[in-house]
Amino acid sequence: MNLFAEKQVREIAVEHPSTVRVFERFGIDYCCGGKKSLRQACGDLQLSVDQVLEKLEQAAEEPRPSEDIGWQNVPLAKLADHIVSIHHSYVRSELPRLLSLAEKVRSRHGSDRPALATMEEDIHELQNEMTMHMMKEENILFPHIKLMERSIQAGLPIPPAPFGTVANPVRAMIFEHDAAGELLKNLRDLSEDYTLPADACPTYHAYFQALKEFEQDMHQHIHLENNVLFPRALAFEEPKAH
Repeated sequence: MNLFAEKQVREIAVEHPSTVRVFERFGIDYCCGGKKSLRQACGDLQLSVDQVLEKLEQAAEEPRPSEDIGWQNVPLAKLADHIVSIHHSYVRSELPRLLSLAEKVRSRHGSDRPALATMEEDIHELQNEMTMHMMKEENILFPHIKLMERSIQAGLPIPPAPFGTVANPVRAMIFEHDAAGELLKNLRDLSEDYTLPADACPTYHAYFQALKEFEQDMHQHIHLENNVLFPRALAFEEPKAH
């Protein structure tokens, strides 16, 4: 159990997918900020390392639900298709809904709560950034990763790419993930951790619940790319030890 404390949070999440629920519950960043050790992450959030370790150990030992696939051992083509069909589809369907809810809540309550206008602007910015981001992944990066994988499986050299090494678009995508993560953090801060006012209407409730669910999905989305898909794709270009 003590070994978990010194491991990077993202390593724990990759090796034991069921622990993601624990990280979400405690507010521990396992995607963009996942390079911290568990001990450091707990210290930053003033959490008890022992308490978090206990919950992580329980989660790691539980039978794995069907949706907690061990993506570390799945073909990258299947992982990329999963990201597009599940997470990209969710982003495309949910962001317009979030913007609609944000506009309704801001128009009704914005005069008393100016943070709602800033939240609406952040969601609009997030939609613009994610739309371009996902297009680049689906049309450029993911197809090349699939081509790399097929070539290696066939014993052929990796075809050259117009962007040079795959590290170049990967670096750009991670930078954009960080920017999206900052916007999500702003939304959480502006909403005071999605705390509803006493006079919140049903639309207000739906808005904050949708934000919470969107944040959780984005965490899983970015985790699968930053911590699983990208490192495995980068390894295709590493010289093999002889």
